[in-house]
Amino acid sequence: MSILINPTTGEELDHSPASATPEEADAAIARAHDAFPAWRDVAPGERARLLRAFAAIVDDHLEELAQLEVLNAGHTIGNARWEAGNVRDCLNYYSAAPERLFGRQIPVAGGTDVTFHEPLGVVGIIVPWNFPMPIAAWGFAPALAAGNTVVLKPAELTPLTAIRIGELAVEAGLPEGVLTIIPGKGSVVGERFVTHPLVRKVCFTGSTGVGKRIMAGCAEQVKRVTLELGGKSANIVFADTDVAAAAASAPGAVFDNAGQDCCARSRILVQRSAYDEFVGRLETAVRSFRVVDPSDEQSQMGPMVSSGQRDSVQAYIDDASVAFTGSAPDGPGWWLPPTVVESRDTSEAVWREEVFGPVVAVMAFDDEDEAVALANDSDYGLSGSIFTSDVGRALRVARRVEAGNLSVNSHSSVRYWTPFGGYKQSGLGRELGPDAPNAFTEEKNVFIAH
Repeated sequence: MSILINPTTGEELDHSPASATPEEADAAIARAHDAFPAWRDVAPGERARLLRAFAAIVDDHLEELAQLEVLNAGHTIGNARWEAGNVRDCLNYYSAAPERLFGRQIPVAGGTDVTFHEPLGVVGIIVPWNFPMPIAAWGFAPALAAGNTVVLKPAELTPLTAIRIGELAVEAGLPEGVLTIIPGKGSVVGERFVTHPLVRKVCFTGSTGVGKRIMAGCAEQVKRVTLELGGKSANIVFADTDVAAAAASAPGAVFDNAGQDCCARSRILVQRSAYDEFVGRLETAVRSFRVVDPSDEQSQMGPMVSSGQRDSVQAYIDDASVAFTGSAPDGPGWWLPPTVVESRDTSEAVWREEVFGPVVAVMAFDDEDEAVALANDSDYGLSGSIFTSDVGRALRVARRVEAGNLSVNSHSSVRYWTPFGGYKQSGLGRELGPDAPNAFTEEKNVFIAH
């Protein structure tokens, strides 16, 4: 049994789940495999109804789930409510998919050619600790809608909401074995998802290093894999924008969830003629950023998830040129203040590596070409923002920046009805959006001779 710690207080939580053994993981996978034929054959309209019932019961328990996430992960209550609502919304959105898994009729000579989308079987989903609820739903909602059964491993640090959501699925009427939550270590449960022949696809969200190992393991069985990995996203601010608005929005884009976000705009590129104004306004915004107990309705940032994560981030800060910081509570808990550093060399670790904490690096650029070059000088390519009043420039830069999800004059990256995923070492494949259920199917082609 792993001991769970409240990140806000540093105190042990009363309820820590048992960690599954390899044998228990195998048994859960076998039950999912046994449940698959019946779930696959559920009529599309009935499967849709069950997913809507699942969404409704999640909706009935939104506050319970949100409070559980505050306790287990240190998320602000506002964020946690949004995250629980996102589970509900994903289920509702993909409840429309069973009746819309369309194939095609393709013109051919001598007969009729049609295609079908058929479910894969058992899907293994490995969820990270930074967004336990939404990322779980991004995997299981489209997978279930497409007719697959799901085994899901929550992160060791933050398993509580996933366990509760699994209970709610059964209460909603999903048959036993259709959605199974298996708490445990990645080296045990996650490894069995990769190596077990009955698991036909693995969805992993986490570090690029672990993602590479999962991808290599899945290759042994030519097993499908979707990877959502690291990020080092750029927030590009041109001098022609509303500099005050860009500076005011920047803290939320990187310090949300204490910077523990693969989409965090952790590199800010500012055109040199606007640099001093931007940094001055950014300091005002950072110093007023509310870092308090995450159960406080006014909290904008809570603690780090663990002492280990806090220490890792502090090491980056110690090696960087700190311009200014915000505030953070004294006393127990895994707190760090939001921190702004000024980078002058792209080889600096704080500029190049995914810090995964409340730290943002700022650097000046001279022109559009340099901004794009700096933004693309990264192994990652997940998200980013572009602030400019020139529509032509916005489109040019957006087409040139190597990232899967970009926002102009905003920091929005993830909507459940639009595709999400990264370039380069930020991942493989796409999640969410209208096509997500197809990623959990095999496309079958059938020719009927006349």
